[in-house]
Amino acid sequence: MPDDTELQAWAYLARVVEPPNAPLLSLCDHLGPVEAAAAIRARSVPRGYDDVLTATTARADTEMAEQDLELAARIGARLVTRDDAEWPAWPLLALGQADTASRGGEPLALWVRGSGRLDEAASTGIALIGSRAASRYGEQVTSTLAGGLAADNWTVTSGGAFGVDGAAHRAALACGGQTMAVMACGIDRDYPAGHARLFDQIADTGLVVSEYPPGTTAAKHRFLTRNRLVAAMSNAVVVVEAGRRSGAANTAAWARKLGRPLGAVPGPVTSATSIGCHRMIADGLATLVIDAASVIALAAPDGGGDIGPGPTRPTDALSPEAKRVHDAIPARGSVTIEEIAFSAALDIAAVRSALARMDVSGHVVNIDGAWRLA
Repeated sequence: MPDDTELQAWAYLARVVEPPNAPLLSLCDHLGPVEAAAAIRARSVPRGYDDVLTATTARADTEMAEQDLELAARIGARLVTRDDAEWPAWPLLALGQADTASRGGEPLALWVRGSGRLDEAASTGIALIGSRAASRYGEQVTSTLAGGLAADNWTVTSGGAFGVDGAAHRAALACGGQTMAVMACGIDRDYPAGHARLFDQIADTGLVVSEYPPGTTAAKHRFLTRNRLVAAMSNAVVVVEAGRRSGAANTAAWARKLGRPLGAVPGPVTSATSIGCHRMIADGLATLVIDAASVIALAAPDGGGDIGPGPTRPTDALSPEAKRVHDAIPARGSVTIEEIAFSAALDIAAVRSALARMDVSGHVVNIDGAWRLA
């Protein structure tokens, strides 16, 4: 964890350029944050870093690090840097390999408001994105998906906007799950203003995250830049509704570029707000998803997404052999040991032993020499 001097240096560096900026990140790795900040202020950087001087010309003399950190503290926010234990290094790694000419690259630092840990939210994130002018169908599907994901301990990630984003955040909160809003403005700005209360609720149990220093206003290019973080800090990205021209398409493109699974929800063929989804599915760019289970299968195709205790079944504690015996008994009626042995392809002794254990555990009962499920 950085000390006060390093934290102020990081705060200065987070404001001195319009993010992301790969040359500045490289300079910080080379010199460390304190020396990098000093070099920029002095307008004297090591050979090979002239691009940093060019990128920082407009803001090099702006000294607001202390004010930014104090403002963040007042609203319950903090600056998470690459030196922090909760820095999501692994999820963001793919950004370092992306095309920086198309607004790629890793963030230098992230302003975070909320009680959750950024690394945990990023490692369990699934993004639900879509149209701001969502239809009732779109909002209903979003709520169902978000509720199912939250119930399975995934972090529902979105951009805090009206429409699909807001429906995703609200549904996750309603289920008592965690949600993360990634913003295209300063951490102290509620954009849209109509979601101010929603952002407060998200921060109570989850996270509001921004790459931009306090006071930064939302702008079109910042939404496009923000979208790469939504994709990077997600195990999968799902487009619920998207028109012919939609900002969600940009996030979807980032998902593909970063190797994140992309899903899309089909809608009515007459719906203008589903044209984008239908095109992604038809072009083979996105997998058709219909429920939370199909989304989780995208994020964890090998079943490795079981990140918390899920629902249990009565047979979970049985041995593999006992499960075969259990499966050989029909749901209705009773069968003999010989019939069970034939169906399970096990010898009589093994079946008798398994039945005895399941009789004690209450899985089966014996009635007049025949066996049935309890």
